[in-house]
Amino acid sequence: MELQQLRYVVAIAEERNFTRAAERCFVGQSALSHQIKALEKELGVALFARTSRRVELTPAGHAFLRGAQTSLEAADRAVAEAAAATGIISGTLTVGVIPTVTAIDVPAELGAFHRIHPRVRISMRGGGSDEFIAAIETGTMDIALLGLPNTTPPRGVAYRLLAREQLAAVVSTSHPLASRRRLSLTDMAEETFVDFPEGSPGRAPSDLAFSAAGVRREVTFESVSTDLILELVRQNLAITILSPLVVPPSSELAAVPITDGPTRSEYLAWSSFNPSPAAQAFLTGLSENEVLPR
Repeated sequence: MELQQLRYVVAIAEERNFTRAAERCFVGQSALSHQIKALEKELGVALFARTSRRVELTPAGHAFLRGAQTSLEAADRAVAEAAAATGIISGTLTVGVIPTVTAIDVPAELGAFHRIHPRVRISMRGGGSDEFIAAIETGTMDIALLGLPNTTPPRGVAYRLLAREQLAAVVSTSHPLASRRRLSLTDMAEETFVDFPEGSPGRAPSDLAFSAAGVRREVTFESVSTDLILELVRQNLAITILSPLVVPPSSELAAVPITDGPTRSEYLAWSSFNPSPAAQAFLTGLSENEVLPR
C-alpha cells in the first residue's frame, strides 16, 4: 500500500468520479483505476461500487476512507515538522471562523502570515463554535475563532479570551423600536425573532438571557447566515440580537442597546495536545503583533 493510492481513494470519494479524480491527481484515468484495483485486491474488499455513470463508497470504503485521511494528514504533518526543524514553516493552516467574529481582522492576519510563511497552504472554513472545537480535538482544524456565552469557555482545547461584548437588538429603521434609545428584554417579548439555530453557540447567549429574565420569545426564523438574518430584519419580517459591530452602516438597520441583554465572549482556540508548526507560527505572529491579550 502506498500513500499515492490513499490519495487516489480520497480524490475518488470526494469527486465521486474517476475522470475528475484522475484530473485532480494529475494522472491518467487508466493508471488511477489500475491502482485502485490493485489496492482492492491487496485489501480483499471492494472500496467503491461503480458503474459507467455512478461511483459510491462501499461500507468497507467508508471505513477505509477515515484511515486513509488520517494517514495522509500524518504524512503531511511529518513533512511540515521536518521542514520546521530547519526553520522553514510549511504544511497547511486550517482556520475556522464564526460568521460574527469581530475581535480580529481575520483576512489581514492571514495576509500577514502568508507574507511571512508563503509555503503554508491556508484553508478557511465557516461554521459554528461547537463543530470547530470538535475539529480541533480530532486534528482536522488548527485554529478557530469562537463565540460563546461568557459562562461557557471552550473545553478540550487551548484558548485565549479575545473580547467580551454586549449584544444589541437589531431592527429595521421602519420598526417602532428603532426610535428607542435603549430596550429591555421585556420590551421585545412580543416581537418575532430571527436567530441562529436552536442549541447553537451563536444563539445560546440570547436564549440564556431571556431564560434568566423569565421572558419568553418567539423565534420564527432560523439561519446560520448572518447576511440572511440581517436581510430578514431589513425586510421587517423579524428582529434579532447580534453584536452591533457586525451590522453594516445602513439607513435600513438600527442597533439598539439592551439594558439587560446578552453578552458573549470571543476566543481564539487551538490544540492543547500537539499544535502543528503552522499553528504555532500563526499564534506567535498574533502575539508579536499584540493581537492576543496577555
